[in-house]
Amino acid sequence: MKILVLEGDGIGPEIVAAAIDVLKATDHRFNLGLELETADSGLSSLEKNGSTIPEETWGKVTTADAVILGPADTAVYPAPIEGGINPSAKLRGGLDLYANIRPSKIRPGVPAHVEAMDLVIFRENTEGFYAVRNMHDGLGEFMPTEDMAIAVRRITRRCSERIARQACELAVQRRGLLSIVHKSNVLTMSDGFFVDICKEVASDYKLEVDEYFVDAMTALLVRKPDYFDVIVTTNLFGDIISDLAAELSGGLGLGPSVNAGDENAMAQAAHGAAPDIAGQNIANPTAMILSVGMLLDTLGIRHNRPELLEASKRIDKAVDAQLKEKGGRTPDLGGPLGTDAFGAGVAKKVKDGA
Repeated sequence: MKILVLEGDGIGPEIVAAAIDVLKATDHRFNLGLELETADSGLSSLEKNGSTIPEETWGKVTTADAVILGPADTAVYPAPIEGGINPSAKLRGGLDLYANIRPSKIRPGVPAHVEAMDLVIFRENTEGFYAVRNMHDGLGEFMPTEDMAIAVRRITRRCSERIARQACELAVQRRGLLSIVHKSNVLTMSDGFFVDICKEVASDYKLEVDEYFVDAMTALLVRKPDYFDVIVTTNLFGDIISDLAAELSGGLGLGPSVNAGDENAMAQAAHGAAPDIAGQNIANPTAMILSVGMLLDTLGIRHNRPELLEASKRIDKAVDAQLKEKGGRTPDLGGPLGTDAFGAGVAKKVKDGA
């Protein structure tokens, strides 16, 4: 099984390296037969190849079984025509990775902002208010005059149905509660359409279904986060509330995600490139490590390989054991460990069966 590694920018190479250490330990422990290859990407590729995702890299992306993507410092990228292609948007759109799955839960030893939380957010990943993802050609925003900017939103039945079904499939395996998040009181047609479709899909499952306006959800995540189980929502809203949930659980450094389509999958931490701390060996690689674990789970389900599922569980348990250990955390969580030492600690626990 071939996995392509794109290290990204800022802290990307550091946290990806830690995650790869854990993945190699897992591969050895469970005899997974993984083949890892690193390809050019991000700002280093822009300088070397004139593009953040050169054609050679894209060719490798399309032939790999899965991708591990480090964070990108897109704020300093030039225009796409000058080579500044957003790697995340390119892979999500080009591989049709329509489900961005972002779990948030309280982990042992982590100073969280709430007492209890264990939820999973399913964010539609290919349309909505994301200008680069909702048009066949061109962008979904434009300026008719120098004093006016307009954004166009796309919500389709196909995309809504498939993200809803992914969310329902997990919800029936958990607590059986699906929460639909939207803003249909003002986006009556588009969000109303999304809600109706989610309910139609959910009717095929034995689930309790409720719904919330996105502004109410931000308050309720703070007030009663332990109530929620599986949340499904549109692109922009999912991006926002998943960051809130991650922060409540202890910080964005704990926020993993996997981007999944019907044929491809990509591990990607939910946070950014943090260029201000790059190269200092203090970044928290937990989110990246857990994202790799989620990727193994996705591949295990897709290819009916129980050893991949077991490997995913082992990574999750090893991360918990590392975080719980006295002195076992990175500086953002009040610990003394560097990025590499944290990764090495998790890798050892995978090997030792923690």
